[in-house]
Amino acid sequence: MRPNPHASASPHGPGAVKRDPLALSKPADHWTVFRGLLPLVWPEGRPDLRWQVVYAFAVLVIAKLVTIAVPIFYKQATDTLAAGTTQSQSLALGAMALILAYGTARVLMMVLNQIRDVFFTRVGQHAARNLNNRTFQHLHRLSLRFHLERRTGGLSRVIERGTRGVELILRMGVLNLVPTALEVALVCGMLLYYFSWIYVVIVLATIAAYMWFTFAASEWRIAIRREMNDSDNDANTKAIDSLLNYETVKYFGNEGLEAARFDVSMRKYEEASVKTYYSLGVLNSGQALIFTIGTTLCMLLAARGVLNGQHTIGDFVMINALMIQLSIPLNFLGMVYRELKQGLVDLETMFSLLGEYPEVKDKPGAPPLAISKGAIAFNNVGFAYDAARPILKNVSFEVPAGKMVAIVGPSGAGKSTISRILFRFYDIQSGSVTIDGQDIREVTQQSVRAAIGVVPQDTVLFNDTIFYNIKYGRPASTDDEVYAAAKLAQIDDFIRTLPLGYKAMVGERGLKLSGGEKQRVAIARTLLKGPPILILDEATSALDSHTEKEIQDALDRVSKDRTTLVIAHRLSTIIHADTILVLEKGQIAEQGTHAELIAKNGLYASLWDRQRQAEKAREDLAQALEAAQKAGALRETDTQLPVV
Repeated sequence: MRPNPHASASPHGPGAVKRDPLALSKPADHWTVFRGLLPLVWPEGRPDLRWQVVYAFAVLVIAKLVTIAVPIFYKQATDTLAAGTTQSQSLALGAMALILAYGTARVLMMVLNQIRDVFFTRVGQHAARNLNNRTFQHLHRLSLRFHLERRTGGLSRVIERGTRGVELILRMGVLNLVPTALEVALVCGMLLYYFSWIYVVIVLATIAAYMWFTFAASEWRIAIRREMNDSDNDANTKAIDSLLNYETVKYFGNEGLEAARFDVSMRKYEEASVKTYYSLGVLNSGQALIFTIGTTLCMLLAARGVLNGQHTIGDFVMINALMIQLSIPLNFLGMVYRELKQGLVDLETMFSLLGEYPEVKDKPGAPPLAISKGAIAFNNVGFAYDAARPILKNVSFEVPAGKMVAIVGPSGAGKSTISRILFRFYDIQSGSVTIDGQDIREVTQQSVRAAIGVVPQDTVLFNDTIFYNIKYGRPASTDDEVYAAAKLAQIDDFIRTLPLGYKAMVGERGLKLSGGEKQRVAIARTLLKGPPILILDEATSALDSHTEKEIQDALDRVSKDRTTLVIAHRLSTIIHADTILVLEKGQIAEQGTHAELIAKNGLYASLWDRQRQAEKAREDLAQALEAAQKAGALRETDTQLPVV
């Protein structure tokens, strides 16, 4: 979380929330990740999944016991065959039975491993789903500041890799580490029983050297893996950012620049990938060398024992079979460690996201907002996004219930900041904001936002149908209510002219619709929500003059008897407001009705005159171009008017 420099100014501000020790700038450590995964292995409230874990462990232990029995059957069959060459033929039949037992044990070992996987699959999938849901919900709980600073492409890659890492860690870590240790212990016990302690020492020394080398080489490879992840995040971020800004790329003809930027990241990823395969070759070669040395030493000792009459041929065969059998879990354990480490790296940032604390939080036990009339009051509000740049300075005003108050002013004066504060995207550093006398910091965020409808300046739609985007305002609404809201927003006629009507897709971020069409969908969505308080944040800024008038008439009808706060750029849209506040440099410079402010001949009057002059100049230019075109003096392509 990015610390708020004004946290100490108010007990209600962002500083009231303790900063979590986990942050994106410092990845979560491995033990934090393990602690977060353990509850997923033994999920609370799911006895069926807990039994699945018990069954999986039981089957796995049986499989390891069967695995250890395989070399014993092999030894006994070998000794029986060796004895059968000089004694009775009946021993050969016994050898055949032992060989069948050997084959059965090997098949049973594989079958039991598959049964184990079947039992644990649901646990692993449930864990991945659970963690993904937690991450998704947590991202929505994080405050606006976090989402303004996030990189969407990199974030999507984090979640994607985290999903793969969850099941990998649970399957390999939980179901293989403990059983592998059990198998090593059983092998050592057999060596002590059939041979001597020196064999146990050699095997343990081999395992220790093998694991030391594996861990050291894996740590080296993990650094390369992190480099790969960083390059992958960067490449994906650039790709998504470029595609989302497709039109801008085309406007400036910068396809080559975008491709070059993307290729820089992919080149880094390529180099890291090559290093990964080189390092894997070193790791596999070193593991093979260490284990071969240990196996050779044990076989030399066993061969000497056979020559000295201390051991049988079966013993010699068994020591080789045991070492080969032991190489399987050891190789697997090395892979488990590598995969665990890589999975942990993939999950580090995901768990850091879960450790990111929301900047704006509800107080413990905060009640919901009780709406009676919907009156709004700002009392000496002070706010800054950054300490070096205060935005609002002791701003005070009221929006009486059922009235319309408009806020105007130069760009950067803090108009949109007021709507964000009211919607509680940020907490203020000083003063208070109340609705019906209730400080919005003392009630739940959800209840505050449920009471407010917003038509933003920049409308972003979901990549779904028009119907879905309108109904999003109130998912429980009926189809007829959706159509009624569209009619009120003056967009129903347009929708019905489309081939698919309300089922037409709007495209990524609504790019298939014009600015005015998107704005009308947003207005319909807010109308469907039916809140007691409306915020119109330059809601008609993307519309042409004719459509603006139609939408404005609809907004006037909708805002009647509702508390309405209008953030206005075009002053002509708010001349009927009950009160107009003129904001300048974070302070209220003037307030009053349109007529009163014009009479004062101050800042508002100056803004009004400039807009009127611009509109008149545009009208005059349009008339002149029309006259010239009729006279044939201008080509039709020269008549495009500048937007004022």
